[in-house]
Amino acid sequence: MNRKVPNSNAAFRPTPFASRLTLIVALVALVGLFLFPYATYGRATGNATAALQLFPGGIQDFTTYLPNPVPDISLALGLGWGTFALLFLVLFAALRRESWLWMAGAAGLVVGVAAIVALEVSLSGAIATLVAQNIRLNRIIYVAGGANLGMAMPLAAFLIALIGGVSGIPVWRARLERLRGALVPLVSILLAVAVGALVVVVIQSVPSNLTGPLSAWQGWLGKLDLVWFLYTTLFAPLTNLPDFFQSLLLATPLILTGLSVAFGFRAGLFNIGAPGQMLMGAIAVMFVGVYLKLPGILLAPLCILAAALGGGLWGGLAGWLKARFGSSEVINTIMLNYIAASLLIFLIGSSEVSFFGQTYQLPFKAEGFEPKSNALQPGAQLPTLPGLLGLDNPETTFPFAPVLGVMVFGILAYALRGRWRWWVALGSGLLVMALLWVTLTVRGDFRLGSNNLNVAFFLALTAAAFYGVFLWRTARGYEVRAVGLSPKAAEYGGINVARNVILAMFISGAFAGLTATHYVMGRALDEYALKQSIPTGVGFDGITIALLGQGTPVGIVVSSIFFGVLDTGGLYADQKLDALSRDIVTVLKALIVLFIAAQGFLARRIISPPPALEPSKPTPLAVGSSETKAEVA
Repeated sequence: MNRKVPNSNAAFRPTPFASRLTLIVALVALVGLFLFPYATYGRATGNATAALQLFPGGIQDFTTYLPNPVPDISLALGLGWGTFALLFLVLFAALRRESWLWMAGAAGLVVGVAAIVALEVSLSGAIATLVAQNIRLNRIIYVAGGANLGMAMPLAAFLIALIGGVSGIPVWRARLERLRGALVPLVSILLAVAVGALVVVVIQSVPSNLTGPLSAWQGWLGKLDLVWFLYTTLFAPLTNLPDFFQSLLLATPLILTGLSVAFGFRAGLFNIGAPGQMLMGAIAVMFVGVYLKLPGILLAPLCILAAALGGGLWGGLAGWLKARFGSSEVINTIMLNYIAASLLIFLIGSSEVSFFGQTYQLPFKAEGFEPKSNALQPGAQLPTLPGLLGLDNPETTFPFAPVLGVMVFGILAYALRGRWRWWVALGSGLLVMALLWVTLTVRGDFRLGSNNLNVAFFLALTAAAFYGVFLWRTARGYEVRAVGLSPKAAEYGGINVARNVILAMFISGAFAGLTATHYVMGRALDEYALKQSIPTGVGFDGITIALLGQGTPVGIVVSSIFFGVLDTGGLYADQKLDALSRDIVTVLKALIVLFIAAQGFLARRIISPPPALEPSKPTPLAVGSSETKAEVA
């Protein structure tokens, strides 16, 4: 008998969806190479006006004071032609669904990154020359130079080609399938970015120092650069260590409130009482940290426990009301938010209170007009992270590039398989180290300055680890998830539904209460004290974090850092663009929630496809069919 031998090349061909997506993005990148700004020579210090390099040649200067002569970036432009050729190669491979599509993508990434490195080296050389002439960095336009949309789009196309190409390899396809849950958040973010770009184009005029109206070509380039500037500014904290620490500072309470909301979701509960649970945790920390006289080695752990218990008991109360009387946890938590806020005002809003005609003195408010408590005892104060690392001195620098290079090496060495993984991991780590060393060492420094990022960040990461272990590695966590999926089925299986509802709300509230370790114990509000200005709005932001993170601990941590980066970058965008404010970040967050609710407009077969059929097990309809007989013939 003759059996059909499958084509080995066809077996490793990329999927049709991956090929079509690669084809579209590569085509846009190919056209954009000539129609988008290729690079930015530099940007004005006080506003967003820029001097743009076009491909294959030409300069559009909106600043009107670009130094002459400009840096020689002929190598970066030459590598641009290599990018152009490789984009054609990717288009050909994607159109024919060739098995070597990933190789073309990998080669394109190497050339694209090399072009960016060449550009950075050229600009850094110009900076060094001007610095040697005793010109300050903040007066040199090239400091704000770098890649632009024309350089970035090919990199995106090559990355998609690489991922799409390896999707045809069975081993990598199985690994990529595990990331399918990230499709909805990722697509939602991309859609929000696209809609946000349209809003920016409509609202904000092109930053320009040119006299007279702009031509259609100048307006096109200016609007594209405007969008590029906005989003690179929003994500700039990822390339600046002090700003990244500030982003982690903002992300710390978001992690905890996101875990709070997500834990409730897993139990089938909608906990929107995180603001009140935050306040009750903070009040509990104040009582323990200010008035309980204990050694520091005991006081700090007791304060952390008090924060969790304060929020947990407040959340558990809403859970008990639902379990005992069947009342809605949504209404309960909303009402409890108001009670907690009123209790905070009662305690620290004034030093005296009138009751039935009598005036009583309260000892909780600190002296002065500001509504705040007395300072915590030194043993209850959490140290800042720069202080632990010895970087709180403004003159101390930190070797960020080597650390990140080692991190990239470790991640790739763990994720990759095969005999070449060590060389790939080592090469990638060295490349990242070299690129960051050039961009960060020449253009700035690693000084952290004053930063209030504290140990509460590690407590938040510990809480995320507990969240994952408890829900997916313990019997009690299994019961909580079972109640969330189907309370009646769980009860039929012998699970105590009421007890698990109370437990879920208690743990959910404890996560929110732990934000007190950040705001009160960690001096996030510039003082080791409970203040009326504690930002309870992050309790509602936890809903967005839980949705964006898909209820997973890693997703919640990454989403929180993502929002922290946006909030930090939004401050700089507000300073540089006159028609836009920090509200653009709020708009992006709202759009992300909207698109997540719509499942990113993705088809169900993409989000949750049916399980793949094993080739060795034909379907019942295929047994004895003409196709089966033909293969055996």
